[in-house]
Amino acid sequence: MATICNMGAEIGATTSVFPYNHRMKKYLSKTGREDIANLADEFKDHLVPDPGCHYDQLIEINLSELKPHINGPFTPDLAHPVAEVGKVAEKEGWPLDIRVGLIGSCTNSSYEDMGRSAAVAKQALAHGLKCKSQFTITPGSEQIRATIERDGYAQILRDLGGIVLANACGPCIGQWDRKDIKKGEKNTIVTSYNRNFTGRNDANPETHAFVTSPEIVTALAIAGTLKFNPETDYLTGTDGKKFRLEAPDADELPKGEFDPGQDTYQHPPKDSSGQHVDVSPTSQRLQLLEPFDKWDGKDLEDLQILIKVKGKCTTDHISAAGPWLKFRGHLDNISNNLLIGAINIENGKANSVRNAVTQEFGPVPDTARYYKKHGIRWVVIGDENYGEGSSREHAALEPRHLGGRAIITKSFARIHETNLKKQGLLPLTFADPADYNKIHPVDKLTIQGLKDFTPGKPLKCIIKHPNGTQETILLNHTFNETQIEWFRAGSALNRMKELQQ
Repeated sequence: MATICNMGAEIGATTSVFPYNHRMKKYLSKTGREDIANLADEFKDHLVPDPGCHYDQLIEINLSELKPHINGPFTPDLAHPVAEVGKVAEKEGWPLDIRVGLIGSCTNSSYEDMGRSAAVAKQALAHGLKCKSQFTITPGSEQIRATIERDGYAQILRDLGGIVLANACGPCIGQWDRKDIKKGEKNTIVTSYNRNFTGRNDANPETHAFVTSPEIVTALAIAGTLKFNPETDYLTGTDGKKFRLEAPDADELPKGEFDPGQDTYQHPPKDSSGQHVDVSPTSQRLQLLEPFDKWDGKDLEDLQILIKVKGKCTTDHISAAGPWLKFRGHLDNISNNLLIGAINIENGKANSVRNAVTQEFGPVPDTARYYKKHGIRWVVIGDENYGEGSSREHAALEPRHLGGRAIITKSFARIHETNLKKQGLLPLTFADPADYNKIHPVDKLTIQGLKDFTPGKPLKCIIKHPNGTQETILLNHTFNETQIEWFRAGSALNRMKELQQ
């Protein structure tokens, strides 16, 4: 349930919900929240779908027929049965040799997940085997780390050749100081993480990352190849005897209580009114935020197109992770990764756009900074499901900081769409998706109707071509009254400050 709720964002879901059930009760009770479980029990008749509610689509999954799957590379929605991925990889030219298997992260790192992986590991160890691939384990929390250490799972996984990493955002989001390959080297990794977009884990665009369950990752790391099907294929023990892995089983929750581990929480002061935050003006990692400018009350005239994006553009393309994460507290520095992964339709390249003034091609962030310095407001044109992936706030902060005013796409991932609204940007969609083809990177756009900006009323966009001709199209939006107030104030934070005065 946690995995489905985490990954619902990949198909544009704002949120995912399961009805209250006995497993939730058991988990709440085991984690010191029995009072919440009792309260939920009291109201369990309400924690269900509304009677007669309508769904756009019903998907029926027969768990008895479901086979292990593995998804990738480069996207979490490209699914293959584990039994077939080896053949597909051979056909597509994906590396079969698995360099690293990685389990854990915030998703798929429960006590049961770790127990199932340990159950697979014990079978291999019983036949004298260790992982052929490198193998890492990221506990999902301090509680999970401490509990799997106490109950022996961590040691079993170490005995298999695994390294237990800190319970933090590590390789999953790109904080991985990887040494076994060079950047640009084609290779395959298999993880139980939730996303596997290009370059996300190690900043190498040639790393073919696949996502699957922790127990499948463990089995594949033991075999070292995508051509291994743990349901049917044999491994050879150190005694020369062949054996097959059995489907793992593990306790859903520990028999005793969870070990909470180290308490590292630091309480804030009861009265913070006298507190002052000093940030060095020369710091490269911290920078105090300045309020964004308010809307000037006018329509947006002659917006320059910073980039017309071709194809998939996730929050990883908009604001890359990995080495950039050290700048999360410094908006100006992290803005140097703005849209560096997006493909420019004009030349088919990443991080190469035309400067409309100098006519030279250069990096996206540099071009945006040039426009900002010269008072040129700009817009991004996007494709379908723009902004899917992690709900990364910086993917909305950066375009606003560097002078962006609107993002116009065929469709948005809804979390990112809301994030853009919060920063005072205009996320707009083509009323007719085919109008995407009418806009060229060298055009200028004027967005009209902002003085009468109201929920449900489309805005008008005038496309001004370099030859002097013009076309008018309609742009839809999903702003409500409160969100329109955010836009007028310059951001949601600005509006909150206004309301406090």
